[in-house]
Amino acid sequence: MPLEAALYKPENFDPSKKYPMLIYIYERLTQNVHNFVRPAPGTSINIAYYVSNGYLVLTPDIVYTIGHPGQSALKCVLPAMQEVVDRGFMNRDAIGIQGHSWGGYQTAYMLTQTNVFRAAEAGAPVVNMLSAYDGIRWGTGLPRQFQYEKAQSRIGGTTWEYPPRFIENLPIFNVDRITTPVLILENDPDDAVPWYQGIEFFLSLRRLGKEAYKWNYNGEAHGLRKRAPQKD
Repeated sequence: MPLEAALYKPENFDPSKKYPMLIYIYERLTQNVHNFVRPAPGTSINIAYYVSNGYLVLTPDIVYTIGHPGQSALKCVLPAMQEVVDRGFMNRDAIGIQGHSWGGYQTAYMLTQTNVFRAAEAGAPVVNMLSAYDGIRWGTGLPRQFQYEKAQSRIGGTTWEYPPRFIENLPIFNVDRITTPVLILENDPDDAVPWYQGIEFFLSLRRLGKEAYKWNYNGEAHGLRKRAPQKD
């Protein structure tokens, strides 16, 4: 993937300057590179707003290896970030990262593996696949196991077949390694991700004396849909 397909620059970009950068992740995002983004609040970060206020925004694609979703994200995001660093127009000490849902999980995982980010936000993250595995996706009524075995989480099998894979990919077991200030968004009516996952993450961070903030919007589900919470 060419870096230019994933890097959004301010309109009056000056390669001699040092810009702060926000990394936004999910899975594959380069299909959106030519989309027009209205500079208004929504359910995820607003790229137009950030670049209009002097930020670089990096949205790298992630290629996955079955059984290792956390490391897959790390091995795609960090090299893409380093390429921007090597070009010399980014403030190395002002890199933030944000992701929601699956992107929130990957953000949480990477915080346990690296301290390169100045700050992070994990929206609706699953940080403990073991406690979430035997739950229900309340929006659809489906058991949650399938998404960890064969779908988005890509573990490759059940908790009984591959317990080490599940443990390897759990941010919750390595929270003690986190040094990055982190903001967590997890709403109690969430119908896709168990909202207690955000509580597990927050309480673990606080128990270890880490800098962490937890936001919960009553009446909002998996993402912020109402105008007032979006603006907030």
